[in-house]
Amino acid sequence: VAELWSIATGECLRTFTGHSDFVLSAVFSPDGQEVLTASADRAAKLWSASSGKCLCSFEGHSGAVRTAVLSPDGQLVLTASE
Repeated sequence: VAELWSIATGECLRTFTGHSDFVLSAVFSPDGQEVLTASADRAAKLWSASSGKCLCSFEGHSGAVRTAVLSPDGQLVLTASE
């Protein structure tokens, strides 16, 4: 699970639920509209930051996806696994 928190209030604003194992990293897209997570479930997922809905799942690694990042233009996802 990844969670989005308000700095001002400390309140949890959104929970990104859908991975079947630990979330190992989470980053914002360049425009702040999406969140990209990487998980021990061997997948990365792209989420809507405003709704928490999963927009896309990137699967195919044989091990845990340790990190995932978006390209500067937000058009590509780079993942790294064990």
